[in-house]
Amino acid sequence: MSTDSKKTFKPKARVAKGFRDVGPDEIRGLRAMVATIQKVYESYGFEPVEQPFIEYTDALGKFLPDQDRPNAGVFSFQDDDDQWLSLRYDLTAPLARYVAENAQKLPTPFRSYRQGWVFRNEKPGPGRFRQFMQFDADTVGSASPAADAEVCMMAADTMEALGIERGQYRVNVNNRKVLDGMMAYIGLDSVDDTSRKLIVLRALDKLDRLKWAGVEQLLGEGRTDESGDRTDGAKLSAAAIKTVREVVYLKQTADLAGRSDHVALDEYSKLGLIENSTFRQGIDELRQMALLFDAADYQVNRIAIDPSIIRGLEYYTGPVFECELLMETKDEKGNPVRFGSVGGGGRYDDLVARFTGQQVPATGFSIGVSRLYSALEHLKKNKASDTLAPVIVTVMDKERQGDYWKLVQTLRNAGIRAEMYIGTSNMQKQMKYADKRGSPLVIIQGGDEKAKGEVQIKDLRLGSELASAIESREEYASQRLAQVTVAEGEMVEAVKKMLGK
Repeated sequence: MSTDSKKTFKPKARVAKGFRDVGPDEIRGLRAMVATIQKVYESYGFEPVEQPFIEYTDALGKFLPDQDRPNAGVFSFQDDDDQWLSLRYDLTAPLARYVAENAQKLPTPFRSYRQGWVFRNEKPGPGRFRQFMQFDADTVGSASPAADAEVCMMAADTMEALGIERGQYRVNVNNRKVLDGMMAYIGLDSVDDTSRKLIVLRALDKLDRLKWAGVEQLLGEGRTDESGDRTDGAKLSAAAIKTVREVVYLKQTADLAGRSDHVALDEYSKLGLIENSTFRQGIDELRQMALLFDAADYQVNRIAIDPSIIRGLEYYTGPVFECELLMETKDEKGNPVRFGSVGGGGRYDDLVARFTGQQVPATGFSIGVSRLYSALEHLKKNKASDTLAPVIVTVMDKERQGDYWKLVQTLRNAGIRAEMYIGTSNMQKQMKYADKRGSPLVIIQGGDEKAKGEVQIKDLRLGSELASAIESREEYASQRLAQVTVAEGEMVEAVKKMLGK
């Protein structure tokens, strides 16, 4: 066989579908954002804890916080001992396993926070990736509505600590018992009604997008969208649809009268379905939370009761909450839309019980870090720009690398990011390298400058601005743009001045 017929395999350089690379600006922005979140959570007395990326598949169970299908959306593989393992799809299931395994050693309630990557084996789409970061805080071991209220208040404080002003966000709160009691009242209370219940809940979850007219169609016979696709409805009676509307809208009508949430909740006592014990318990829990919000001065422009909030259908057992950003952005077609949810959570009293057989009350809140980061970018609240690219010390004479290294160390010891060019290229390519790095300044010291004990400092940012006003190559060559010469001992002071430090 000839050597020509032997082809060396060359893999195509490409990122895996549904994943993405992350650059330095975003990484620094995420670090700054996460540090702020940590500071707020620590101020509430929550402690850091971390679980591994991989769990035994049976530890994840059927529960998925944002899906209805059991065991859907996980990346799994079999170990050499025939045990099935999965990449974690959220941070809550691993926490439940951790609490069950270490229950005797942990304080009760156990208050913790954690951050990390999670993985979903789902079809990717615009802005929807298979790997993304979450930041969670949970209280395990308390059944008190005060634990739920505290998590909501902490979420509101976090938004403001990140620079998101009041009026730009709201934490919306509901209770699954309100929805479950409503379902029972309108006759959807048997196992055979599960599919219709899901249709009702999914319809309510679309209230912001479809408004009541679209939701009402989904509660009834069904809806045909603009593309012609048909969605079957829950086929509720007119009386049942009226009850659903009363639950969703009565509180909002009360708010218009200027009442606080706990007073508005009293309006539900006038409805016939208050006779349902599950519904009544949900309203009572919301009222207790609303009283705490009032006492702590978290008004309805920060935290508000909203009966249209749904969250995970098979996951949450009591209060549920969602942090919504209210400012507008653009969709794929350029239409204005609200930025939407950047986090949510609720009470999940059944998750630890899968391991222990005993119900353990728990509540928590999860921030979608990547989505929140995008929101901060949109609001220009990101702190990534605070980190400048390093000052580059160029290498004019390769035999003098020790001298250049000393210049770099002098800058670093003064708290200035700096690096010596360690390639083998000429001066022109070194300048191109500095430009690609986004370096603000370069340090130049040839033999003549060394003999005089001097260095040249070139301001690449100012030089670029000045060069844009020059019309000819001759004019460019005749000027030494944004460049100064200083004594070597004055280099640090000159660099700080040019950097604005």
